[in-house]
Amino acid sequence: MNRRIPITILAMLSASCRHAPSPQPATALGAAILKVSEDTIVGGVGVMPDQPLTVQVNDADGNGIAGARVEFTDSAPGLTGADGQFSTRIRLGTNAGRYTITATTHDKTGKSLQTTFTAIALDYRQTLGRELSEKHCARCHDPQSTAERVSNRDNLATQPHAFSDGAALNQISSANLIAIIAHGGTALGKSPEMPPYSPTLSTSEINALAACIRAIANPPWR
Repeated sequence: MNRRIPITILAMLSASCRHAPSPQPATALGAAILKVSEDTIVGGVGVMPDQPLTVQVNDADGNGIAGARVEFTDSAPGLTGADGQFSTRIRLGTNAGRYTITATTHDKTGKSLQTTFTAIALDYRQTLGRELSEKHCARCHDPQSTAERVSNRDNLATQPHAFSDGAALNQISSANLIAIIAHGGTALGKSPEMPPYSPTLSTSEINALAACIRAIANPPWR
């Protein structure tokens, strides 16, 4: 069961962020704040994931504005750049769990404008499962191709669910999830294109992979 753990997230601005933090006051006020980057970041406890959190502050006409002050949860504030965007990276907390990161700016009336992100800190077993997923599963279960890996998902007759697809995978019991990983799709009347991994992975590795799938599910696994 996933639950929110009330610990402080140590947020840090990276030198690789597109806009450096600034203590300067806002020189512009927006009408909306929008997420530009992915909604969720995932990493091991205490790790700073590579992917930044990026927001854009727009004016009333929907155009990005420079000089709007943005504050992320427990992070140094900064100002949006010429494109209206501000980015930061955070270091995940030392306890595994799911956290909400809030980005805040203000409009001309002083009203807070906010948008939220989800940060998932994985424990050791879940982190191992994520590493195994990248090595053995992502080529079919991740629809996004990268420079290192071309997605095979569209070549399959039955497209696999992304591991974050909680709407589908949360319906599968933990025992059945482990059985599918270990013995393949045919073990539960699913697609035969899902191969068995018991010849490749140990029992503890299969359990770690299942633990990772549960940890990153959206909506969360209950």
